[in-house]
Amino acid sequence: MHFTHRKLRQIFSDFWKSKNHKEIASISLIPENDPTTLFTGFGMQQLVPFLLGEKHPLGKRLYNIQPCFRSEDIEEVGDNRHTVFFEMMGNWSLGDYFKEEQISMLFEFLIEKIGLNPNKLYVSAFLGEKNIPKDNETIQVTKQVFKKYKVNAEINKRIFLYGSGENWWSRSGTPNDMPPGEPGGPDSEIFYDFGKEHKIHENSKYKNNKCHINCQCGRFLEIGNSVFMQYLKNKDKSFSPLPNKNIDFGGGLERILMAVNNEPDVFKLDVFEPLIESIKKLSNKEYKGKNMQSMRVIADHIKTAVFMAKEGLIPSNKEQGYFMRRLIRKAVVKMRQLNIMQRDGIEIIIRLCKDIVNIYKDIYFKDLKETDLIDIYTSIGEEVEKFSTIINKTSDKLTSKIQGEENKGKFLFNLKQTYGFPYEIAIDYLQEMKIIKEEEEEKIKEEYLSEFKKHQKQSRTSSSGMFKGGLADQTEQTIKYHTASHLIHQALFDVLGKDIKQKGSNITGERLRFDFHSLKKIGEEEIKKVEDIVNDNIKKNLKVTFEEMSKEKALQIGAKAFFKQRYPDKVKVYSIDKFSKEICNGPHVKSTEEIGEIKIYKIKKIGRDTYRIYGKNKSN
Repeated sequence: MHFTHRKLRQIFSDFWKSKNHKEIASISLIPENDPTTLFTGFGMQQLVPFLLGEKHPLGKRLYNIQPCFRSEDIEEVGDNRHTVFFEMMGNWSLGDYFKEEQISMLFEFLIEKIGLNPNKLYVSAFLGEKNIPKDNETIQVTKQVFKKYKVNAEINKRIFLYGSGENWWSRSGTPNDMPPGEPGGPDSEIFYDFGKEHKIHENSKYKNNKCHINCQCGRFLEIGNSVFMQYLKNKDKSFSPLPNKNIDFGGGLERILMAVNNEPDVFKLDVFEPLIESIKKLSNKEYKGKNMQSMRVIADHIKTAVFMAKEGLIPSNKEQGYFMRRLIRKAVVKMRQLNIMQRDGIEIIIRLCKDIVNIYKDIYFKDLKETDLIDIYTSIGEEVEKFSTIINKTSDKLTSKIQGEENKGKFLFNLKQTYGFPYEIAIDYLQEMKIIKEEEEEKIKEEYLSEFKKHQKQSRTSSSGMFKGGLADQTEQTIKYHTASHLIHQALFDVLGKDIKQKGSNITGERLRFDFHSLKKIGEEEIKKVEDIVNDNIKKNLKVTFEEMSKEKALQIGAKAFFKQRYPDKVKVYSIDKFSKEICNGPHVKSTEEIGEIKIYKIKKIGRDTYRIYGKNKSN
C-alpha cells in the first residue's frame, strides 16, 4: 500500500497551509460546553459561533483533522466502509472565498496533490426546492473545473442533482428538520468510483437495482462534501441569509485514503490492518465471509472504545458511557463467535488496544504517560471481564426459561435490561442450541423491538430535560456552578497534590459534577478540606477575569487544562484572583460571592483511581 494515513495527513496539512489557512486544534470526542450532543460528530462542531458571524481569532481561513463518533452508524458496521469512529478532514472559509474558489481548490487537492483520476470522480449538487433556489453556480463551476482536467461533465452523467434529502446540510438534517437558530445550506458531494472491476455492485444485496452515485452497494464512495453555509433558520420556519457566506468542507480521512489506494475495503488500510491481522491470528480464522463481518465489528468497536477511554470515559448505563459499554459488549459478542474470548480475555484486549495506540501513537497518544495508557487498557478490560462473567452466568438461565415463554422477544429484552445480555448473542446461541427455529426469529425480533420502543418512549419522557454534554444551559445558576467547578479543581490540587487530572465535568442548574483522577485515596476528611477551601474563596469575593493569550504562555503561567483536551494556539485563561487559572471558554460569574456557599454532598469511585464528586448550593 503506497499511501499511508500519515502521508495523507501531511499532504492535506501542507496544501491548506499553502492556501493561507491556519490549523485549528481538534476538540475532544466528548465536547465541553455543548448541550446539543453527547459526542463530537462533525468537524464543524466547534465552529458554529463563527459560522453565525463571530470573528475567529485565527482568521477567516481554517483547516483541521477532527476525530468523530456517530452512534447512528453502529448497526451499519460490518460492511466495507462504515465505521463509528472516523476522522474528518475539513477546511473553512468564514466569509472569505466561496463556491468557485472552494471547488477549484478541492479538485486541485484531490487530483494534483494526491493523484486521484478525474475520470473516477462524480459530483452531486442541489436541485432546489420551495424558496431555496437551484445551485446553478456550483453546477457551472464544477463543469469548468472538470473541463480543466479534460473531463466532459454532463448533467446526469457526471453531475447529478438532488433535493434537500441528499444535497442540503445542517447538523439537524433537512430544512424542515432544522430548529430556529441553526445554520445550514446546500452542498456539493464528491464521489469516487471504484469501477466495475471489483464487482462491488454485483456482489451486493442491491445487485438487482440500477447502480448510481448514491447506491448503497459501495461502488461509489462519498469522499467529501462542500457545504455552502449561507442560511439561518428563523422562528417562523423561513430562512434568512447568514452575515457571511461560508464554506464548510468535510471529507473522511479513511474514505479519501480508500480512494487514493483504490481499495474499497477500509479495513485493509493501515488505520485498521494491524488490528485485523491480530484478530486473524487470535481466532486462527481467515478474513472472509461471516468471519470478515465479525472482525470488522471488533476492530471498529475496540478502536472507538480506546479513543473514548483516552478522553477519560468510563463504560456505564448512561449518556456517553452507555455507548462505550454497548460497543465493548458487541465486540465481545463477535470475539466469542470467533472463539477468541474463551480464555485470557484481559490479555487479548490489551494486545488489541496496544495495536490501536501504535497506529496513532505519534498523532493522538504521544503526550500520554504509561499510567494513562494503563488506565485506557484497564477501563476496557474490566468491562470485557464483567460482561464475559454475565454471559457465562446467564447462558443457563436463557436456555432453561425461554422455552416456556409465550413472548420470547419480551423475555430477551428483560434479560438484556437486567443482565446486559445482548439480543444478537442470545438469538445466535438459541439457534445453535436448536431451542428456537430460524423461522421464529422474525416474530421474536418484532416482539423485542416493540418492548424496546416502549422503553425508549419512557426514557425520553423521564429525561426530557437531561444534560447532554458540557453545560446544560447558560442560566445564572449553571454559570455559578461552572465557576465553582474551577474552585473545586484548584482545591483538589491543594489537598491531593499535583497528580490530579480532570476527567470531565457535567453542569446543570440543579448541581455540578466533577470527575478526576487521583493516585491518592480520597475520603470524607479530604472532601471536607476541599469544601472549606472552596467556600473560603467564595466568601473572599474574589474577582473573576479572563485574558486571551497563546497556549504556550497559558501553560507557562500555570493555567490548568483539561488534560484530555487539545487546545488552539490562542486560548482564553480565566483567573479567580490569584487562587486559580484555567484554560476555558465557558461562561463565568464576575466575582465568587455570586456563587453562594457550596456543599459537596456526594463522592463515588467510578473507575481505577477515578472519582466523581457532586456539589450544589447549601440553600438548594
